[in-house]
Amino acid sequence: MRRQLLTGLLMTVVLTVLLGVVYPLAVTGVSQLAFAHKANGSFVKDKAGKVVGSSSLGQQFVDADGNPVAKYFQPRPSAYHYDAMSSGGSNYGPSNPRLIATCLKITDNKGVSCDPNTIPQRAKAYRTLNGLATDATVPVDAVTASASGLDPDISPANARLQAARVAKARGLSLTEVLALVHSNTADRNLGFIGEPIVHVLALNLALDKLA
Repeated sequence: MRRQLLTGLLMTVVLTVLLGVVYPLAVTGVSQLAFAHKANGSFVKDKAGKVVGSSSLGQQFVDADGNPVAKYFQPRPSAYHYDAMSSGGSNYGPSNPRLIATCLKITDNKGVSCDPNTIPQRAKAYRTLNGLATDATVPVDAVTASASGLDPDISPANARLQAARVAKARGLSLTEVLALVHSNTADRNLGFIGEPIVHVLALNLALDKLA
């Protein structure tokens, strides 16, 4: 009995040291040596050296009232308001009325209104923001959140539709803004995996340097 107890205690100590101290230190050391930028949060700084976000996380570009700022490209929607502490998708199926209802009624301190997070309402808001026709085709990433709800990228089609609004708000030509969209577009991984993407934060920072 005593021998079994000592063996158990010894195993507990050894595994605690191995898995609770040695392994975490080894992983931390390798991450700091091999890819410190990503391991430390992939923080991005503006031209003044101030941290303004992370290249791995989507974020909003809104004013004090929560309205999209016209001079910035806007990210794809987030199921959890761009909160990295509670990321995730809505998990609603494609026929769920919370996604596809034209006007899902909600009641809050402002009265009764349509839920702005349904796809039809997001599409309506997107067209209004970008001055598009009421029947204009809207890119799917403009009205749906990613699995994490924190996707930092949008599709080139989404960026191009926003370009005219951004150009007007900044007093730039559409050609200049589209050129920045092109230069901030990443091709498919390895040339065939996934789709081309535009990193929203990087694009907006490039715009701030220009105007």
